[in-house]
Order: sequence, then C-alpha cells, then structure tokens
Amino acid sequence: MKIIVDYKDSESGVNQLKIDSAKYLWDYAILIVFNDGKERLIDFKPFLSKSLHPSIKKYLDENKFSNFSLIDGNLNWNDYDLIFPISDLHKGQIDTKFTKP
Repeated sequence: MKIIVDYKDSESGVNQLKIDSAKYLWDYAILIVFNDGKERLIDFKPFLSKSLHPSIKKYLDENKFSNFSLIDGNLNWNDYDLIFPISDLHKGQIDTKFTKP
C-alpha cells in the first residue's frame, strides 16, 4: 500500500507530498525532510512502545527499526511491513490511538 497525500500549495497549485530524505539519528528518532522543504524530527518510540501488536512491537529492536528505506517518497520497513501516513509525519505526530485494543 502506497500512502501519499495531495495538498494545496497556494503558490504552485496541487503537489504530491513526499519524503525527500530521512536519516536515523538515535533512540527511534528519524529526521525527515519533505519535498516542500519542511523538516521534522519524529520520535517513533512512544508509538512502538504502546503497541501490543507483535508485528509492530518487533521494531523495538533498534537494528530492525533503523533499517528502513525510502520507496516512492514513503518511509518503508521490510516491504511495507511498517509504514506511516505521510500527512501524520508532515504534522510531526504519529497517532497512537490504534496501538491498544
């Protein structure tokens, strides 16, 4: 599943929001640069820690978590095993309401 959000930019019309670069820094934090120039430092640890699902929990292994790639402007872990909406990353927040039953 590819998650890309269209957004309206007042100067250039409709653009496709995507991630241009992402760098793992430390302790589940990734610095993300978007194609609109915005930079976000996202802390994924609260999301991973609150999750009860084993397919998400396994990314508390820092080696697994830090082994992501950029595919078509999306952060991608293990062939879409873990992925986040670009709009959430762009806002700098990850919704944790779905991590617990």
